[in-house]
Order: sequence, then C-alpha cells, then structure tokens
Amino acid sequence: MRKQRVWFPLSLLAWRYWLPMLTTGALMMGILVFVTPVLAVLVAVMTLACMLFFRDPPRAIPEQPGLMVSPADGTIVEITRLERYDGLSGPALRLGIFLSVLDVHINRSPCAGVVASTHFTPGEFLDARNPQAGMRNQSNTLVLKVSSMADHPPVAIVRQIVGAIARRIICNATAGTPLQRGERFGIIVFGSRTELIVPDPEAWECLVHIGQHVQGGTTALLRRR
Repeated sequence: MRKQRVWFPLSLLAWRYWLPMLTTGALMMGILVFVTPVLAVLVAVMTLACMLFFRDPPRAIPEQPGLMVSPADGTIVEITRLERYDGLSGPALRLGIFLSVLDVHINRSPCAGVVASTHFTPGEFLDARNPQAGMRNQSNTLVLKVSSMADHPPVAIVRQIVGAIARRIICNATAGTPLQRGERFGIIVFGSRTELIVPDPEAWECLVHIGQHVQGGTTALLRRR
C-alpha cells in the first residue's frame, strides 16, 4: 500500500468554499460568546458540521497491478453492462457510487494515466440515487488515457455528478495532466454521485457489490482478468 505524502485536514481543492464559512463562523462565535453563549455553541456546531463536508483524510493506495480503485467514497448503487458508451468502442462497464452528506467528497483517479479531456455538462439537480441522475444532472466527465499496459484498458472515464444538495463540481485536472492511482483531482460539494466507466466488461472481475460502502483511492473496484 502506498501512502500519500501530502495531507491537510481540509481539502485544499475547495478552500474558496470552506474558508469563508470557517471565517464567518469564527467571527459569529467570537461575538455571540459574550452575548448569548448558547447561540455561540450552536454556531460552533454548525460550522464544524460544514467543515466535515470538506475533510480530506489520508489514504493508503494499493499498488498491486491490474486494479481500478474507487474514485470516491460512498455506496455502490449501480453495476451495469452497457452495450455502448459515447467515446468508447464496443460494450462498457459502469459502476455508480452514491455519496451521502456524511461521506468524504474528494474524487480520486482510479488508475495511473494522463487526462485526455474534461467536459462540463450543465443539467438538473435530481437526487443522486435517482437512476436518471447520471443522464440528466449537471456533471463533469474526465477521460483518462491509460498507459499501454496489458493489465489496463486504453481509457477509463470518471464522471462527477451533482445531486439534489450538491451544487458545485470542482476539477483541477485538465487535458495533459498526469495522475497517479488514487491521486486527488477534484471534489463535489455535498451529496452527489460518481461513476467509473471502463471498456470491455468481460476483461474485468468486479470486486464489489451493490450496497457496499467503498473508500476513494483505497477500495479496489475492479481487477483485470
């Protein structure tokens, strides 16, 4: 297992969101503690709850060859064989992960590769558990060009999808960005959905099941047969 060297308790990818919340909460607590201590405690709890959405715990990344790790924390809600998928030739395998408001919201690369493209698509804000959420909700698609190795497909696709509460998708990877397996590339603010799509379903052994809770960067979702 490979441990990431750089770590900060809150996601630096989303500092523009949590820093104003933290600053405002601290100022309000500083004022209310001399006026209404009960309200100061309430503000402190609410501020802490908001900060938890942006937590970024360290993860041990598996190093075994031929694995696709989870791109997000959450619950597996879909494992579907597709006859075709845009951008891929032939059948594909799609795994859907639902992120509740209690999950870590960091997105990580499922494998080592270079970002071929990213594409943001405006859309709706259906509940991320809705089967139509993947097609109709606002999303960002990241296409990874994987090294030409026998134990990996030529491409892997990760989709960041908003939910009913999530309204912000952050992706700091652009075309040409190299990513290591388990490396952070983005975050979805609050509850959402993340999908992993790979070509050639028969070439993969699925290591998870519907309803299983997974950890981004740590849980192996697929293993090359």
